[in-house]
Amino acid sequence: MEEKAPGGLWFRLLVYVVLVHAFAAFLFLLFEVAARR
Repeated sequence: MEEKAPGGLWFRLLVYVVLVHAFAAFLFLLFEVAARR
């Protein structure tokens, strides 16, 4: 499962960072809505 090209690793890292930020933003919005009620 090893990739010789570093491009795949950077792409995987970018996708991981985007998913983590999207999940964090979702949780932040969830708590914001819960706090405003």
